[in-house]
Amino acid sequence: MTSPDDKSFSWRQIGPFSELSKKKCRLMYSSDGRDADVCLFYVCGEFFAMDARCAHSGGPLCDGDIEEADVLQVFCPWHDYDFNLRTGKSSTGLEQHVYEVKLENGTVYVKHASDLSLQPFTLVKEN
Repeated sequence: MTSPDDKSFSWRQIGPFSELSKKKCRLMYSSDGRDADVCLFYVCGEFFAMDARCAHSGGPLCDGDIEEADVLQVFCPWHDYDFNLRTGKSSTGLEQHVYEVKLENGTVYVKHASDLSLQPFTLVKEN
């Protein structure tokens, strides 16, 4: 999880609770590129955020199955690795980076090092 004292991380506004709570998982694109993208999960009335690419082989966790049992977890669609939505830990010993999420005045925020967007960032070509 991000450290509250880490100065490189800032609260990033993602969008309204009323929209974001309609889907169990959304991909948030990072301005730092694909490897820094984040999944925003809404499960059992709570938001969770973690790196979007599986620590094992880079599988898209936003496309994985979500289990809402004793442990809230997502399963990578490529090799079925499990990741706890709260801690990012897997029974395999791997771990995903998780990020703090807060709801303030009906708006969802994620603490992350880069800008995040529900739409891909456009690339600016240099001459």
